Amino acid sequence: MKHIAILSDTHGLLREEVRVHLAAADCIIHAGDIDNSLIYYEMERLGEIYAVRGNNDKNWAENLPESITVTIEGVCFFIVHNKKDVPEDLSNIDVVIYGHSHKYSQEMIDGVLFLNPGSCGKRRFDLELTMCCMTVNAGQYEFEKISIPY
Repeated sequence: MKHIAILSDTHGLLREEVRVHLAAADCIIHAGDIDNSLIYYEMERLGEIYAVRGNNDKNWAENLPESITVTIEGVCFFIVHNKKDVPEDLSNIDVVIYGHSHKYSQEMIDGVLFLNPGSCGKRRFDLELTMCCMTVNAGQYEFEKISIPY
């Protein structure tokens, strides 16, 4: 069993409330717009991290992939920054993680969970600050939306 902290669009800010969830997780999924290498390395020091490059991740992130597929405890994830870049063929994918809009969203489409953890970095557009925590075990998952006070 693994506990995963899922976040996106931190834009150079890791709030203390977010750090608590990252430190408690076995691994971190970040769906892009990290914004700078210091934030990335801070997350990396906490353990296993799966991160993709967002549209605001510039030169420092040139080695981050635009998308990745990873299996954790039997659950297969496709991770990308922008939902429009999700491929049509999602064979064997259980969960799609994406960001970009800064707005939390969860929906089941053809048996695949599409999950946008929202943004927990700099507040924009008067949207709430959110992230997600997920537990995966033997091909099953449970998740919860985490609201971050601001």
